[in-house]
Amino acid sequence: MDSRTPTLDSLKPGVHATIISVDWDALASEEGKRLRALGIDEGAHVGIAHKGVFGGSDPIAITIGRMTIAVRKVHAAAMQVDPA
Repeated sequence: MDSRTPTLDSLKPGVHATIISVDWDALASEEGKRLRALGIDEGAHVGIAHKGVFGGSDPIAITIGRMTIAVRKVHAAAMQVDPA
């Protein structure tokens, strides 16, 4: 992963981006399967709906298509994005 490219966890709520790469090795196999089943993979267009509960930063609610799903910050950190 290129350290200069932003990761999904670094985006602010309301920002949309395209996932350009995912460090699948940083995720457990089952977690990777779940994310792929939800459509989270290279080329997916996502948006940050909101972050955390009660002022925290975990989980991160992302939109993909018409779905809103929650991902852990560590999962979002494994995804490099191109902000729109």
